[in-house]
Amino acid sequence: MMRSVYIVFFFLMGLYHGMGQDGEQRSKSTARESNAKKESPISRVMLSHQQYLDSANFYKRTDLEKSIDFIARSIAPLGSQGNKQELSASLSTLGEIYMFHKQYDLAIANFKDALSARETSKTKLLLGKAYILNGEYENAESTLTPLLEVKNMVPYQRVELYEALGDSYKGLSNFKKAQEFYREGLQIAEKNQVSPKVIDLNSKMADAYAGQDRTIEAEGFYRNSLNLSKKVAPERSIQESEKVADFYNQKSRYDDEIQLRKKSLNELQQLPQQKATAASSSIMPGSDTITSQRINYKIANAYIAQDKLDEAIPYLERSIVEADEDDDLVVQKDATRKLSEVYKYKGDFTRALESYQDYVAVVDSLYIKKEQEISRAARFNREIANTQNRISSLEQERELSQSKYSLAVTEQQLYEETSKRQKWIIYSLAFGILLMALTAFLYYRSNRQQKLANNLLALKSLRTQMNPHFIFNALNSVNNYIAKSDERSANRFLSEFSVLMRSVLENSEEDFIPLSKELELLELYVKLEHSRFMDKFDYEIEVDKKVDVEAFQIPPMLLQPYIENAIWHGLRYKEDKGFLKIAVQQLGNDLLEITIVDNGIGRKKSAELKTNNQKKQKSKGMGNIKKRIHILNDMYKNKVDVSITDLNEDQTGTKVSLKLKKD
Repeated sequence: MMRSVYIVFFFLMGLYHGMGQDGEQRSKSTARESNAKKESPISRVMLSHQQYLDSANFYKRTDLEKSIDFIARSIAPLGSQGNKQELSASLSTLGEIYMFHKQYDLAIANFKDALSARETSKTKLLLGKAYILNGEYENAESTLTPLLEVKNMVPYQRVELYEALGDSYKGLSNFKKAQEFYREGLQIAEKNQVSPKVIDLNSKMADAYAGQDRTIEAEGFYRNSLNLSKKVAPERSIQESEKVADFYNQKSRYDDEIQLRKKSLNELQQLPQQKATAASSSIMPGSDTITSQRINYKIANAYIAQDKLDEAIPYLERSIVEADEDDDLVVQKDATRKLSEVYKYKGDFTRALESYQDYVAVVDSLYIKKEQEISRAARFNREIANTQNRISSLEQERELSQSKYSLAVTEQQLYEETSKRQKWIIYSLAFGILLMALTAFLYYRSNRQQKLANNLLALKSLRTQMNPHFIFNALNSVNNYIAKSDERSANRFLSEFSVLMRSVLENSEEDFIPLSKELELLELYVKLEHSRFMDKFDYEIEVDKKVDVEAFQIPPMLLQPYIENAIWHGLRYKEDKGFLKIAVQQLGNDLLEITIVDNGIGRKKSAELKTNNQKKQKSKGMGNIKKRIHILNDMYKNKVDVSITDLNEDQTGTKVSLKLKKD
């Protein structure tokens, strides 16, 4: 707060002293700079910007790193005068590149940044598509629905909007709503002769009906999409045929499936290599690629589903050979395993074993390939992250430059509009700011001192309460010996108790004492309690040799109530002899952990054994400890942390863990 006040003050003072002749000169200088900027070749910058975007689009399918680099180069020259339209175009193109390479989170982030720079229907539509591909259907619906009100959309873009909304509702399993949007889009596509979208929307209408188990309607639309796809490129026809064949498979219409897949296989083999590769691209995200080996494998599966094992074997063998030639280990693995199973069902165990051995070998190769792919993917992601960071840095630099430019323009306007009447306003404002800052500082210091005094008083009060509480419990132990007429034990106990009390009183005024002193007090206290309940428990105090007990400070009598609870409420009621362990170990250079573990009856059983009178009274010792820890952590920034858990799953035993920071 103080820093921001001073910045405002010095800015205003500088503004005042810059008036007069200096202000006149600066005004003229700023005007000359402004004129120079107006004369800069902006049109040439815009041309360069568009060239970079064209290059990024050219490489986006083949070289992700290069295409992103062109995006970065398109943002770099924008500088202080770079308009929002150019920035939005760069970020939107970057989002498309990421979406093409299935980096949907990055695509969404860049589309949002593009919309922040400049809102366009195209970018909103792309953002909606990215949400759909990322499975965020509700976000897609909320992003796309407002676009229905946009009036000036071209027909193709309107078709894409209805299609995307249909995809959103289909993802939300609202098939009826999805069909409505698909139908609207289909009507516009047919009216404007957008042939590719007519095929897509017929196919998606079929998907929506299939999702409702309305087989007749689904098959009708699939038939439409299949007939329409035959009128365009052959690779598009193959893609649609395979989609319909998958539908037949889901409906167990294996003969229709086999017939259609064989036809697709023949058409695919007749295509040139380049077009066959294009046909292998999937239409929808998540669907299988279309290759000869995969079609053969699916035909074989259809035969197997009909128990026609002999007919399935040749297709499995061809699938394996073709997959091996194309290095398609996934299909090769599945086909080899399926072939082994077929031979096993036929009773040809020799060939089944041979096929299974081939399957194991393919799995090993696939495992090695997957490891390499994971390594490449990790390197690829690092490269993407580095390039994205570079783009973010460029955008930040551009925003900073834009801010400086805007500030210069504002400053020029202030100089032109300023007059001598502002003199008393500036001084009055400066005086008011200083007065407010001084008041805030004094209030803050007073409040802090008062809070510290209150905390110290509360700590002292709690320590004062701890001492009588501890003395009262200890005198009960002496009273027990006296009641048993055990004078020697009572004398010995009182002698050791006096040593303990002297140390307790010496430390009672301190917020923190060395850990070594606290451990000595605890050892003496446990020894006293053990002498009383010798038949109830044994104990051990273990301090890790690595721990420098002199280097750590701990609030006095902080651990004693936890040990007292462990003995009096856990171990004392245990039928057989229990054990108490106090351990000190170092977790880090500045962090220490002290654990108090007992194998007593546990907190739940102890609570059940309390009398009605005990239940009405709250434990002052534990209450005081909690208050002390709260106050100490408030004063010393979370120096102490205590957690209490059951030791065993049956809720017997208790473990108290206290973590203590050095500073």
